[in-house]
Parts: sequence; structure tokens; C-alpha cells
Amino acid sequence: MVKETKYYDILGVSPTATPAELKKAYRKLALKYHPDKNPDAGDKFKQISQAYEVLADEKKRELYDKGGEDALKEGGMGGKFSSPMDLFDMFFSGGSRGGRDKRGKNLVHPLRVTLDDMYNGKTAKLALTKNVICSSCDGVGGKPGSVQRCNTCKGSGVEIHIQRLGPGMVQQFQSRCSECNGQGEKFREKDRCKSCMGKKVSREKKVLEVIVEKGMKDGQKITFYGEGDQEPGIEPGDVIFVLEEQEHSKYKRKGSDLLMTMEIDLVESLCGFKRTITTLDKRTLLIVSHPGDVIKHGDVKVVLNEGMPHYKNIDINGRLIIEFKVKFPKKNFMTQKSQFEKLEKLLPPRPTRDDNITDDVDEVDLENINPKEERARNRYMQSYEDDDEMGGGQRTVQCQTQ
Repeated sequence: MVKETKYYDILGVSPTATPAELKKAYRKLALKYHPDKNPDAGDKFKQISQAYEVLADEKKRELYDKGGEDALKEGGMGGKFSSPMDLFDMFFSGGSRGGRDKRGKNLVHPLRVTLDDMYNGKTAKLALTKNVICSSCDGVGGKPGSVQRCNTCKGSGVEIHIQRLGPGMVQQFQSRCSECNGQGEKFREKDRCKSCMGKKVSREKKVLEVIVEKGMKDGQKITFYGEGDQEPGIEPGDVIFVLEEQEHSKYKRKGSDLLMTMEIDLVESLCGFKRTITTLDKRTLLIVSHPGDVIKHGDVKVVLNEGMPHYKNIDINGRLIIEFKVKFPKKNFMTQKSQFEKLEKLLPPRPTRDDNITDDVDEVDLENINPKEERARNRYMQSYEDDDEMGGGQRTVQCQTQ
């Protein structure tokens, strides 16, 4: 019987838990509540570290079982680690301090998202397969105490080979140890873990819930701390998703603003119009231009608060910026002279010009440019200019004989 079970409860184990069970419980909880992964769980991380430090030490555990926390204080059994992070480093570095630099590789995956996703937010469940510490052998690879250092490679996992190339010339190269298959240690076949076959890790499918928050941007990262491949003695790396924005058929994004182009007819540019557009959250906006508010070709107007939501401040939106393209009537849209006269009376008067038009001026017509003829003309002119630079005319070549 133990006097109190607080530390056991924190780790989620029974008072009869074995050292291997304590170790497994600490690993799981320490990764879950690590400050890098869970910034708001600092106190929880400290409690987990304190509980494991006491229960993992045989003398401290015995004292705690008999008298609880008070007995630890009276017996002077203070913690040997200055902070919970020191214990975490010690645990994941295999017994050496400074283990925070000994981390697995980060796994980076692109995540294609639409502009609608980044406007409205989105939750996606993505499955990945990764290495996890074998639960059967707790990452040992075999029965406890059965691990032996490989004598062939001296625990390094590699063999050094020296090849003589000639008198005084040798070549040195290394290869994976054939005796232990690069593990640096070996077991007797009967002691090998039947679940992982001595590999210490097994493959496991993990489903991650990726939350794309409103206002996120192209290239922004969503990080799952400690969700990378696990390996004994090494802190797992992170799984990082990088957002890749897909092109939208109507809108373009510039910071927190949305840009779009709207084509209007000449009559709409002069006499006003009403147009509806669908927003990225499927609302309908009515764009109104009043008669007399002339909109010229290339004009840019804005609608406030209809752009992208600001990341982490979604109550504020950017602007919707609209560039207008005025579509003019086709040639000969009116054929009668009287129609043009009526139209001219409705338009602002022509400006007064000081052009001096007399009877002896030459009247010319404007013609459309034919792209094919224009390209041929440019080639001809370029050839002419090249010839002119060479001196023009016929060139003679003089030969000198000796």
C-alpha cells in the first residue's frame, strides 16, 4: 500500500507500474504537453516531469510510497534537474545532457488550398504513416537485458575496410556492419522482439487534423510538434504543412485585399449600372454606379471591408479592389447620320480646337493594323537597317597576294 497516489495519477499508471511502464507513460505525456507543442500546458508539463523524476528513482519512489511528498521534503530528496526541460533532454538524449540538439528530421508536406479555404477557414484530416517506438519492447528491440554491443563494429554500426591499391597506396572506406545490420547491437534470435523484429520501431498510420485558419497566406506553415518519425534516444521531429494557394478564377489576393476585374459597357460607364458579384463566402454583393458617376477605362474603385479577413483578427477585413474595363461598341453600331447627331447632342460638347483646316489639306483615313503585315514590315525594316549599318550597296572583297 502507498500513502498517496498523486504522482501515479499524473502519469496515468497504477502504483504497481514497472519502470518500463513509467518510462512509456512519461514519453507519451511529455511529448503531448511539451511547451513547443502545447504552449498553454506549462504547469502540466512540470507536474509530469516532477512525477516521473521521483518514480523513476528507486530510492525516491520507496520514500514517496511510504510517506508521500512530505517524506520527500523531510528526506532532502530534492530534484536533481534544475528545470523540467533538463529531464526531457536527459530522457530523449539517451542519458546525455544537451539532447535538445539531437532531434529527428522534420517532415515537410505541401498542402494545396483554395482562396475560398483561406477566406472561410478549413479543417482537413490527413493520414500519414510514420515510425513509432515499438510498444511491445519499448524501443529496446528485444527482451530487457538481452541487448549486446556488436563486437564486429564496436557499437558504431559501420565496418572500416582498407584496400591496398599499390606500393604505399591504400584506400579506406566504410560500409554498414553486416553482423548487426548497422544497429551497433545485436540479440540472440530467441530474445528478439516478435513485434518489431529487433528494429525498435514499427510503422503506424496517424491521422492529423489540419486546421487552415481564416486569413492564412500562401507559404504559411502549420506545424505539428513532435509528430515526426520516432527513434529511441532521439526527440521526434515535427510534421510541417506548407500552404500552396491555388489560382482563383475571379479573385487575386494582395495582402489582405482582394483584386478583381469587371467589364462594363460604354452605356454603363456613362449612365450607371447595377451588378451582382458572389463573394468567397457565397454572399451576394450588389455593386451600384449611379448615373453621371462616369467610370473610365482603367478606373479603380474599392469596396471597404470585403477583402480577406486578417489572420488572428478575423473581425477586420481588407478591401475589395475592382478595376474596370470599359467595352466600347463595335464598328458601325449605328448607321444613320441622324442617330449620331442625336447622340452627340446628349454628350458633352466637343472641345474647341485650333486646327487650321483649309481647302488644300490632304484628307486621309485611319486604317486598322494587320498583325501579319506588321510582322513582315518589321522584318523588312530590320533587314534594311542591318544592311545600312554595313555600309549599304555592293561590297567588294580585295585579296592580297604575296
